[in-house]
Amino acid sequence: MEKIKLTEYSHGAGCGCKISPAVLETILKTTQETSKIYPKLLVGNSSKDDAAAFDLGNGTSVLSTTDFFMPIVDDPFTFGKIAATNAISDIYAMGGKPLMAISILGWPVNVLAPEIAREVIEGGRTACSEAGIPLAGGHSIDSPEPIFGLAVTGIVDNKRLKQNNKAVPDCEIFLTKPLGIGIITTAQKRKKIEPGHIDVAIDAMSTLNKIGNDLSALESVVALTDVTGFGLLGHLGEVCEGSGISAIIQYDKVPLLPNTKKYLEMDCISGGTKNNFKSYGHTIEEMTEEQTYILCDAQTSGGLLVIVKKEGVSELLEITSAAGLQLQSIGQTCERFEKLIRII
Repeated sequence: MEKIKLTEYSHGAGCGCKISPAVLETILKTTQETSKIYPKLLVGNSSKDDAAAFDLGNGTSVLSTTDFFMPIVDDPFTFGKIAATNAISDIYAMGGKPLMAISILGWPVNVLAPEIAREVIEGGRTACSEAGIPLAGGHSIDSPEPIFGLAVTGIVDNKRLKQNNKAVPDCEIFLTKPLGIGIITTAQKRKKIEPGHIDVAIDAMSTLNKIGNDLSALESVVALTDVTGFGLLGHLGEVCEGSGISAIIQYDKVPLLPNTKKYLEMDCISGGTKNNFKSYGHTIEEMTEEQTYILCDAQTSGGLLVIVKKEGVSELLEITSAAGLQLQSIGQTCERFEKLIRII
């Protein structure tokens, strides 16, 4: 029996199938000021942050988020694990600790066997287990394409709550996972991938961003977010816009997955990446074509983008090094100039 290839059953892949930032802005536009109606809602969708935060009144807040998408890889178990890892990341990106998750499943029941869906769920359950939380239930529908993800609940000490709009000038910028996931997985979807080359991308996407909970203890970490479907520049742009600052990225310092440039030269660029540039390219100073498609590359279950004051860099590197991460600064924040981001 031929092995199922899930990416052949969806038009998009992973976070690359996100609605573009420009279109999403229109969808979410509202005149309702939710924070005034619900003063205990410390973080809602107005700041485009990773999760909602609701103050419990005892010095802690409950965190709530959801994320789901169509297959990013062919193997059902691996797809489930990546989708779950990606969803849990939003809790870590707020500096929090996940408590439990419930699954979201859309399945073409007349096309793909329920046993395959069970493998997807098991992959999600494995990621939850690695995060130390239960997959406590969920909801499913019959849909034309396979979809999987989680709604995740977490908790955070209010003093350790990290947001994406609290950055200040004169900070260092760090990224905890390399870029290139969108390019590598697009190469797989287009059947251009060479044997073994997808493995490093799968390893990156399957790695939990637990380090976010550790970094939340540092007061010097002033802003935190994860890099997913809007690419590095999209999520950094949200940080800059929300914080009223700009940023300078040193392109040669940005970590890349092996063979990223090779598959870029083969035109393995996702539609989501192109939509990213169309949405926010006007906020970035002039870039080369290579820089554009790598820095706007739609990531799935990408790393954390960390903005830390210079005096806190050594402590941050101690924590990340102990966790097996070898990081270097990829840029700096600065006072606002005409554009949000400059690439050098």
